[in-house]
Amino acid sequence: MMAENRLYTIGQLAKAAGVGIETIRYYQRRALLPVPQVSSGFRTYSAALTERIRFIKRAQELGFSLEEIGNLLLLEDSDDRKAIRHVAQERLTQVRSKLADLHRMESMLSHLIHACESASAQVQCPIIQALGQEEPAPLPACHPTHRLAGQP
Repeated sequence: MMAENRLYTIGQLAKAAGVGIETIRYYQRRALLPVPQVSSGFRTYSAALTERIRFIKRAQELGFSLEEIGNLLLLEDSDDRKAIRHVAQERLTQVRSKLADLHRMESMLSHLIHACESASAQVQCPIIQALGQEEPAPLPACHPTHRLAGQP
């Protein structure tokens, strides 16, 4: 038998694809993988499904939801590259938005840590103070030489 014509049990397919049996069953319930007919008393799976499972796992690693992955698989079957690019572009936009959020959080935390290091012991810790405010005040630019008012 040629490798692509090889048939696997669910356990063999799971092992070949590097996932658990329950993952395959879950993907079947989500209609990402077909549920094969029973043959010779048990279900057999095409070896080609290992590639599809790897696709699903890699797409999840890139942050695609299972719904988006299902759409990509449908689009792949129709060879609609424009629509595939659109789905990927939407995901890229989401990633860039998350990166911008992470950069803002990094900047804020960096500033608060610096402010806490240079604050006098007589005032409330700037980290605690900032996190307890209803509306956080805009942060001033934080430079290594930045000093809080009244600090030497």
